[in-house]
Amino acid sequence: MTYQVLARKWRPRSFDTLIGQEHVVRALTHALDTQRLHHAWLFTGTRGVGKTTLSRILAKALNCEKGVSAHPCGECRSCVEIDQGRFVDYVELDAASNRGVDEMTQLLEQAVYAPSAARYKVYMIDEVHMLTGHAFNAMLKTLEEPPAHVKFILATTDPQKIPVTVLSRCLQFNLKQMTVPAIEQHLQFILQQETIPAEPTALRLLAQAAQGSMRDALSLTDQAIAYSAGTVSTEAVQGMLGTIDQSHLIQILQALIDGTGERLVAIADDMLLRGLSFEGALADLAVLLSRIAIEQRVPGALPQDEPNLAAIEQLAQQLSADHVQLFYSVVVHSRDEIRLAPDDYAGFIMACLRLLALTPAGSLPTPARAMPDSTPAAPTLSPTPEPEKTAPDAAPLPDEASPPPASVSSPVRSAVSPDPEPRTGIQPAVIESGGAAVKQATEADLPPWETEPSLPVQKAADLRSATSGKLAKSPEPSQMATTKAEDSDLEPPPYDEPPLTAQPEDTHFAQDTEDDFSAGSPEGGDMAPLMDEAVQQAVAALDLPTTKRLSPEQVTATDWVDLATALPLSGWAAELAQQTEWVSFEDNVVVLRAAIRSADDSQAKARINTVLNEHFGRALQLHIEYGDTGSETAFAQAEALRQQRQEQAENDAQQNPFILALEAQFDAQIVTGSIRAK
Repeated sequence: MTYQVLARKWRPRSFDTLIGQEHVVRALTHALDTQRLHHAWLFTGTRGVGKTTLSRILAKALNCEKGVSAHPCGECRSCVEIDQGRFVDYVELDAASNRGVDEMTQLLEQAVYAPSAARYKVYMIDEVHMLTGHAFNAMLKTLEEPPAHVKFILATTDPQKIPVTVLSRCLQFNLKQMTVPAIEQHLQFILQQETIPAEPTALRLLAQAAQGSMRDALSLTDQAIAYSAGTVSTEAVQGMLGTIDQSHLIQILQALIDGTGERLVAIADDMLLRGLSFEGALADLAVLLSRIAIEQRVPGALPQDEPNLAAIEQLAQQLSADHVQLFYSVVVHSRDEIRLAPDDYAGFIMACLRLLALTPAGSLPTPARAMPDSTPAAPTLSPTPEPEKTAPDAAPLPDEASPPPASVSSPVRSAVSPDPEPRTGIQPAVIESGGAAVKQATEADLPPWETEPSLPVQKAADLRSATSGKLAKSPEPSQMATTKAEDSDLEPPPYDEPPLTAQPEDTHFAQDTEDDFSAGSPEGGDMAPLMDEAVQQAVAALDLPTTKRLSPEQVTATDWVDLATALPLSGWAAELAQQTEWVSFEDNVVVLRAAIRSADDSQAKARINTVLNEHFGRALQLHIEYGDTGSETAFAQAEALRQQRQEQAENDAQQNPFILALEAQFDAQIVTGSIRAK
């Protein structure tokens, strides 16, 4: 006896044994039980989900000798011959090889005759989307009103290519792809019946490789049985499919966490020696990263039978959510780029090195660990009192005239040391806040541009100090330099540059400026009120228009004309808004009136409703009624303005001296409709 493949041997022969299509089985069962039988059914779905199987089961249910029922006996002559594919009144036509109008005409000519030995003559047209346009047109009339004894069953993997005239004449059922658990459970049942030992992990790999097709899963199972000499083991399935061991992927992520490029290259070399698919490795790595992200966001959501659950939980703690998202994005895009690489190995290794380049060593967070008790605590420094500011032959500035100290990034400030020698070591300081010691960096840790004020800022501070009206007199240059060095809490700049001091001419300029500012200042020297008042006057002089957003209760028909033009709309939604007029607003319902109804009004109306909700900041409902509109629409006013400009352009042309001269000299005339307004 010849061997029969699993896909044919275990093809379902009743609705009860069909896997994964409960929604279709339910509809067909109710229709058969209540005798509400349609004359044409259309089954759509990818390969291997049960389209032909459903057709044969439905044909048996219609022609079973025990009557029309959702549970055919499977033992009568009709049921047996349909299962064996030799029933005379059940015709399976392959539209891929019989796609012309001649074949379809021949089939329809035979359909008018009564069935030979059955209740109904059933025509099953597989891959019906392959028919030509003339063939579809030839079957339309018969498909719409077939003889009472004829039933049509159409099957296709691409329903978009079927004309809508055919779709409207059929009951359409979309068959779903099989889930991985459903395929795995069915494979386990079949192998138990076949007394073939199988490992659960191997069945999981086969179910994933089938990609939702039960026929593909059974075909791969046949191949795995032959590959492993009568058993289905994980190692054999991995070798047959070329799938990568998950341990390689976990090692890749661990190498990224450790920042070791040598380990990444070693893993890629090992995969190359084993002949593993690098494109499949990137796909599996993306799946692994998605599971890590799920574990981070929803702990415990992964099934407990996940083979690498412990490793996933550990990686979820070692990787941050941002790095997981970054890794996933790079891996997904690298799958498309690997086809452009010189070879798969180069594409894969570049993807791994790109991940490593985007995550420098030490940038990945690690799980928080308790600090050991042996770690010495950082000493707490008490605030150091500032030394007294004394300078010989220098007149100190009054308190109220002292310029504010320049701000620095670090809250720890140190007095200027009289020692001209620069500090060579970094001296960290620790301040206490709320009982916890917080380590702060000193000014020696900061770059020069953070510890030293910029020259324009320093000059402005000097100028403000010099021009204060409360100063009795301008200090001498030496006094200014000394005072500035004393008042500044900053250290000398790290580069060799002479200290910024005021020159004599600067002093005279400061004195003159002081007198000028003091004369016009209401406070006698403080420029801030004058500057604020000047800014206010300048803003007031601009006479800027103040716009206030109206509420929907305040909007009138005139306001809607401007609002419809200003709303962020495009396409037909903008056209519809500009061609409507405002009718009313009541109970959170905006009523607009349009002159013409269009087929695109529903989508445009939804877009206008969304934009109005965002504009008014409220949840509104939009109702558009259709009738005559007046001039209170943006389109009508724009058309009136265009007409006005057109008339003005025609009048200007008729009064143009050059055109008048041409008319008089050459007896010329202006062609009607040739004038266009700009």
